[in-house]
Amino acid sequence: MIVTLYTTSGCHLCEQAEWILKVLQADGTLEGIEPIDIATDDELVTRYGIRIPVIRRSGYVDDDELGWPFNEQDVRTFLETSDNG
Repeated sequence: MIVTLYTTSGCHLCEQAEWILKVLQADGTLEGIEPIDIATDDELVTRYGIRIPVIRRSGYVDDDELGWPFNEQDVRTFLETSDNG
């Protein structure tokens, strides 16, 4: 699975989220991470500006999101839920 990470430059929480996702990518849980800088789009700033970092899994009917705060286990559970649903 590839997940989208809504982020922006200078966001220390986003850096922590990216680190968690890279751990999951290294162990094969994730195929890839697609970072999207919300600063490039006013609509994304409105939607995610005070919520980032946010992980979104696409390709599923629900297009679920997981907002901060989360840890590695939270992300694993989030991803497992998508496999079962």
